[in-house]
Amino acid sequence: MKYLIYTIIFLAVVFIGISVRSLDLDNLMEGDSGNALIVIAASLCVIVLMAILLTSRMIARKHK
Repeated sequence: MKYLIYTIIFLAVVFIGISVRSLDLDNLMEGDSGNALIVIAASLCVIVLMAILLTSRMIARKHK
């Protein structure tokens, strides 16, 4: 399970990298830049959620 979580985090970072390359700083909210911003925000949410999951699993193991 731990490797799956790390794989998901890695994929989220890859998606952020791909999306940053397609940003147009002149028109951030239009076209592909708007989609890229949504992907970046969603990927950041995934990273935060996976970090919370890792932390909660570590705490659960310590309380056994």
